[in-house]
Amino acid sequence: MPFPKSRFVAKSRADTVSPARIITDAIIKRLEEGTSPWRRPWTTACDITRPMRACGKPYRGINVIWLWCVAEERGFSMPTWMTYRQATELGGQVRKGEKSTIAVFYKSYGKTEQDPATGEEQRSQRRVMKTYNVFNVCQIDGLPDRYVTPPAPRAIPDEEHRETIDAFIAASGATIISGGSRACYIPSLDVIHMPHWQDFESYAQYGAVAGHELSHWTGHSSRLDRKISNGFGSEDYAREELVALS
Repeated sequence: MPFPKSRFVAKSRADTVSPARIITDAIIKRLEEGTSPWRRPWTTACDITRPMRACGKPYRGINVIWLWCVAEERGFSMPTWMTYRQATELGGQVRKGEKSTIAVFYKSYGKTEQDPATGEEQRSQRRVMKTYNVFNVCQIDGLPDRYVTPPAPRAIPDEEHRETIDAFIAASGATIISGGSRACYIPSLDVIHMPHWQDFESYAQYGAVAGHELSHWTGHSSRLDRKISNGFGSEDYAREELVALS
């Protein structure tokens, strides 16, 4: 039997731009800003669980990282997403002016076809990717309580090693802005952005992330003058990450 052919069919009702491009660009942007959406030792409002469908089943694959990114970017505090129709059927109403985001449906299947020239049967492998519009439950009014019950407050982590960590950070003289959900060093402003220490799993984790960003801070032109302003994927970027990890 001939080697299976592979076909890919991409369909999108949500956007003429490839959904793969939309999601890839968003993840690259986060990496360039110094944040990996899948690796973060602090918590944010959208860190409750994996993104969930209206039926309570968790999303899988790229939808997990993508919807985490969207939830963090827009400040959504609940994990559940649903279509406009699902919201209506549950008695809810999407608020006027709210914007949807895409979710991805993907499947692969095999199909046997007859070659018109030879009459031979050939097995082809097809892949279908579609997108559809969803809203977070934070954008919808009137839903049943099970969708909008806020999560239990998280416990404040222990303050182990706090005195030593604080002394080390203060001695550096770096400008650190606390708040938000991202940890990064911005060379053009010569400032470090850090989430509040209470958002971390422990004070030791806070210190580790602060130390990483302080390593980038040392490369500023007024200090060790390393090439730290190059974009994600460049050799200088990779070299700088190795410096900060060492």
